[in-house]
Amino acid sequence: MVSSSQNVKSAVSRAVKITGLRFWMLRVLEECDRAAAGFAPDPVHDLRVALRRCRSLADGLMAIDPDPDWKAMKKAGKRLFQRLGALRDIQVMTEWIEKLAPAPARIVGAGEPSAPFSAGSPVPPQSQHDFHDIENAAAADNGDRAARDPVALALLQILAHREAEQKREAESALEEDEFDRKQWKQWCASLPPRAARVRPGSALLKHLALERWAEAHRLHQLALRNRSQTAFHSLRIGIKRFRYIVENFLPVEHAAWSRDLKELQDLLGEVHDLDVLWATAVSCHVFSDHLFPDKVFSDHADSAGNLRKQWRSRILQERNQRINRYRKKMVGPRSLWPVFRQALPKGKQVQALATRRMKLWAKSLDPDFAHSERVARLALQLYDGLIAAGLLVSAHDAETNGAETTGAGARSSLLAAALLHDVGKSKGNKGHHKASSELIRAHGTPLGWKPEDMRRAAIVARFHCGALPTKNHKALRDLLPNEQKITIQLAAILRLANAMDVSHDGHIRRIQIENLKIETKATRKNRTNGFLRKPPSGLARNEALVIAAEGYAPNTPTAQTIAAERHLLETVLHRPVVVRPMKKSAISAI
Repeated sequence: MVSSSQNVKSAVSRAVKITGLRFWMLRVLEECDRAAAGFAPDPVHDLRVALRRCRSLADGLMAIDPDPDWKAMKKAGKRLFQRLGALRDIQVMTEWIEKLAPAPARIVGAGEPSAPFSAGSPVPPQSQHDFHDIENAAAADNGDRAARDPVALALLQILAHREAEQKREAESALEEDEFDRKQWKQWCASLPPRAARVRPGSALLKHLALERWAEAHRLHQLALRNRSQTAFHSLRIGIKRFRYIVENFLPVEHAAWSRDLKELQDLLGEVHDLDVLWATAVSCHVFSDHLFPDKVFSDHADSAGNLRKQWRSRILQERNQRINRYRKKMVGPRSLWPVFRQALPKGKQVQALATRRMKLWAKSLDPDFAHSERVARLALQLYDGLIAAGLLVSAHDAETNGAETTGAGARSSLLAAALLHDVGKSKGNKGHHKASSELIRAHGTPLGWKPEDMRRAAIVARFHCGALPTKNHKALRDLLPNEQKITIQLAAILRLANAMDVSHDGHIRRIQIENLKIETKATRKNRTNGFLRKPPSGLARNEALVIAAEGYAPNTPTAQTIAAERHLLETVLHRPVVVRPMKKSAISAI
């Protein structure tokens, strides 16, 4: 007898086997050939599914691997996917019309015997003329008018004509100059090995899934609040993106959740299909009396207005059934949202994983990421020392002054700026500080970090070298005065920390403020009660700030660079800054 654990392992193995990038990229080429042979509904659907899988895999891997081919492949897949979208919508609407009509809707050409309409059949010649075929259909079957639905016939006639047009559009989309199969084959060889570096089920991928979960849950709350078509459409996309991350990267979770996630996506997809069908019917004016000759209704008690109500009622009934089924699974004490959330990272682990993802992204772009890590360590040591000395705005001071920036946020910005300050070198050394700033902004905010901290980090990285920051610089001029001050302070710290490892050899291993006086609990309490405005720094008004650096040696190229780059920190602190070797007693005390 096979154990349950063996069943899970088998399911996981199958999931990994059929969801690999190489499988889906090759599947795109196969489905292109199948779809081109007539553009029937199933091959068109299968091609779009394969393209969507490739794009979703690229979307996930781009968050970890910044190789530009991911973006290029995703863009090529999106272009073909969209070119096939209108055709697929028509084919789906045709299926819904045949399902919703009270009896099989048929289109009969002049002089032809009555026959069922097929979505793939050629457009009759009469389709060029407004609804004349409805008259022919009615005349051909005088004894069965009551079983006909003029709205269905009219919509099918319109869609048949549009389908022929969209098939020509789809044929053009598959031509070599539109979809470059040669380039796609090259990506089939180069991208799957890069994807293989990412271990399925890793904590970093779970963090990525958590991002998708958080976004989908936000869209869920929005859809339940306003219940608009747009909101439910956005929710469908959000759940789809979450599902594909789970399906492609988390095989264990996929084995447990696949059925539920597919059902949710299908339910919301059908809601969207029904919304599109109704919008199409209204835009085509198929419920207008003047589009129906009087003899079509001669034996009917119906009118165009009544037909509109009947169709609206049918569509709403089908739509509400699916919304209610979705709510049953996703609202209330048995909702699946907490089930999904329970298996994903929690608490402090979220920010730690976000930082790891950010480091992995930077490591792929930065030619010497070990240097950036050393700079980050030195920058944080200097920042912490200046905060302890009361020479920078602390978390308490920021809150007291009503500033949005807290000490913790500023420290996070400094860490991100230091880790990412050289990613712009992937585009060349010249002006790399500007490129770094642009890349950080484009990178976005990983879950666990705050958008304002990342925006500040991009500006700080911009000024880690090159021209000194000024309040009138375009990157700073729109900031509030206190935010300007903190951002320039962080840039000053980063410039000096970067100078300390200018040789990229790590010979300066640690720094500390030598003439630092630590604030006591008593003075901190008095300051909180308003007796003291600032923590005591232990430094006189013009006394120099002495920074002891382990491994520092005077009269070296590094010392010369430090002497040049300390100027900005001296300006923001309004005091001289002196860097000298750390005493042996301080080193031995570590």
